[in-house]
Amino acid sequence: MPRPHERDTKRGDERPFRFYIASLGCPKNTVDSSNMAVLLQRAGYVPTLNAEQADVLVVNTCGFIEAARRESLETMLGLASGLRPDQRFVAAGCWAQREPDMLLDAIPRLDAVLGTRTWNDIVSVVDDLFGEQGTPPLRRIANTAVILPEAAGAPGFVISGPSAFLKVADGCSRRCAFCAIPTIKGATISRPINAVLEDARQLQALGVLEINLIAQDVTYYGHDMGLQNGLAQLLEQMLVEIPDVPWLRLLYAFPGFVTPRLIDVIAQSPQVLPYIDIPLQHAHPDVLRRMRRPADVDSVRRLVEDLRAAIPDIALRTTFIVGFPGETESQFLTLLDFVNAMRFDRVGVFTYSHENGTAAAQFPDDVPPEVKDERREALMLTQQSISRRKNSAFVGKRLEVLLEGTGDGVTVGRSYRDAPEIDGIILIPEELRPNRLVTVKITDALEYDLIGRVVRTNPRGTPRGEPARR
Repeated sequence: MPRPHERDTKRGDERPFRFYIASLGCPKNTVDSSNMAVLLQRAGYVPTLNAEQADVLVVNTCGFIEAARRESLETMLGLASGLRPDQRFVAAGCWAQREPDMLLDAIPRLDAVLGTRTWNDIVSVVDDLFGEQGTPPLRRIANTAVILPEAAGAPGFVISGPSAFLKVADGCSRRCAFCAIPTIKGATISRPINAVLEDARQLQALGVLEINLIAQDVTYYGHDMGLQNGLAQLLEQMLVEIPDVPWLRLLYAFPGFVTPRLIDVIAQSPQVLPYIDIPLQHAHPDVLRRMRRPADVDSVRRLVEDLRAAIPDIALRTTFIVGFPGETESQFLTLLDFVNAMRFDRVGVFTYSHENGTAAAQFPDDVPPEVKDERREALMLTQQSISRRKNSAFVGKRLEVLLEGTGDGVTVGRSYRDAPEIDGIILIPEELRPNRLVTVKITDALEYDLIGRVVRTNPRGTPRGEPARR
């Protein structure tokens, strides 16, 4: 039986059915969007970057926080306003999983919603929308565990320029009071090591220069499979399997689960970048306990000391939430003092917002919005000063830089200190061929970015370069 898009249609032309996907939110969402695209192409649908040319439009939504939902809604409303009667419209992803009926009510032109745990149904959903039996709106929301890419016959990665995001697990088994991810995604399911390694080998064969290992919590990797030090084991095998990928980066670790063995792997391998993102969320024990986060702040200090002792050039990134229910001025000042003392390389700051279905939503949202904004600004200003001082220490030093884009007389790249789409950049005031590693001598420093000139082109390069004075 031919698929609906392979049958005669009323469009009056011979062109293939086309799909358009807009992906919002985190890199994990981007991987899911890429997987949906792979499945649609295998089924005979053709991708397009022009929404007006598409027969079906898919928005892979983010539902993590209110600001992300607002962006998702604005994107969907904008696309819906220009839809032709013959086009179909699908909402997928976290928000679709979390509040499908609300989306169907808010956007009358939606033909289907597809949750995070049923993205592998994308082909059958689209087929149904164009089939004779299709009766919109369709609703595919599952309450079972997440679908791993290999179960759907899709890769667990997405490539962007010289870099790739490689998903090692999905879901989250932590129960932080402010976070809806466990409700949306379910408990952590780690991908089998062989599946991750197979994807890594494919990326090496494709010439990728940087692999970013991603999960809601990479340090939980393997716990659900009964592994001890699962992430360290995975990295050790990757180093054997993919010696030609110069950069491996870890994103989204959990405090208290960065083990001595993992620290050793990072310290001993030039391939594993001396960079780790450990969202701490706060620094006052009482706030952390209300957040259902590890509340032993002294252990965090010891972890940072251990990391810097073993890996002197390590770049540490973290995130904090200000304005959590019950946060007093004194507790916020404790956080401010902590940031001043710890001198993280990168810091992200979010203002708290109630999320339905979370434990924190039961607390009174008692910190006024203007106070939240003031605290966020104060924390960001503090970190800007720290960041500028840290960046200034690199002036005159050399760093290996991955070139990503060029134009208007400038080339943009990243060093080991800069995760893609998250951190700062390296600006080089000349146009150079991208997608390669070069050595750059740093000539100037801004709050978040560095400026430099190329002094050597490297066939592969080493990621760390010369350490800055501390």
